[in-house]
Amino acid sequence: MVTTIDGKVTGTFLGSDIGVKLSEEYYRIHREYNADAYLCGRVTFEGSFTFGRRPEYIGGTCDPGDYIYGRFKKYAVAIDTHGRLGWEDNFIHDEDPGYDNAHIIEVVTESTPKPFLNYLRKLNISYIICGEKEVNADTLAEKLYSLFGIKKLMLEGGGKTDSLFLQSSLIDEISIVVAPVVDGGKGTDLFADKNGGSLMFGNMQSEPLPYGGVHMIYRR
Repeated sequence: MVTTIDGKVTGTFLGSDIGVKLSEEYYRIHREYNADAYLCGRVTFEGSFTFGRRPEYIGGTCDPGDYIYGRFKKYAVAIDTHGRLGWEDNFIHDEDPGYDNAHIIEVVTESTPKPFLNYLRKLNISYIICGEKEVNADTLAEKLYSLFGIKKLMLEGGGKTDSLFLQSSLIDEISIVVAPVVDGGKGTDLFADKNGGSLMFGNMQSEPLPYGGVHMIYRR
């Protein structure tokens, strides 16, 4: 994640000169991790990839269970329980090679609209059912490993999604690029859900970045 000094991951700082420059450092670090998959919530994917497009729901019956289109080298995992992301393809297309050509996996629940699941099947987008109404992070992690062979998963927000994994103790490393900015209480926190979750980290290392930024890593 990219954060302010006071731990915000959204806000006007991201559009500032320093925010843009340090985001480039963030993208570099993302590529260096060479993870099997990156995972974000619906709002993050909408802001970066689907840009407000809505899906075309398809009626008719829907086969039960998960839908696995295949196994690929890299995955983009989207938590989208209400079925709002309007994809146009089953792979990410992006100028950054760290994000480009990742097969899309949608994370849904039993209550996700079935016409949306039909839409995903039509586009050959894989999806996995990970809870009745809310996403169960343990089930999600188990299915990503057993069905797709994903071992290294990079969690990239937003704050509610980060909290989901914190509450299940599924975070074993925190890697943040800190911008030399204080947001004054605006924006979303790195861990936005205050309903529990606590982990102790150690083995901190830091790397100074240009423009007054710093890359900090904490490991359990």
